Amino acid sequence: MSTTQPSPFAATPEPPYYVVTFSSIRTEGDNGYGAMADRMAELALQQPGCLGAESARDADGFGITNSYWADEESLTAWKQVVSHLAAQRLGRERWYKQYKVRIARVERAYEFSAEEGAFHGE
Repeated sequence: MSTTQPSPFAATPEPPYYVVTFSSIRTEGDNGYGAMADRMAELALQQPGCLGAESARDADGFGITNSYWADEESLTAWKQVVSHLAAQRLGRERWYKQYKVRIARVERAYEFSAEEGAFHGE
């Protein structure tokens, strides 16, 4: 997988695949968060089975990152990468007031693009 995405949308294949949704509320200040978030995004995209990611955060500190994975084994392996384990620990200690992780198997997907004038999928 490439370490960059040309679009803010992850280029996912036809389902099925997996999505890990990480919703969080940040603490005040950066405290090293920005650099670590960039590093983890880059590292995740290098992992076998990672299909891409999409992320957004509002001005109040609420954010959502969706990462997409080819199979359950790949997303489980990512959770155990040493650098990712360190970032998880620091997240609990410094960066997050609260977070929720949800994991799901994507069974259907569709999309629309006004630029292309097209609707794809169901």
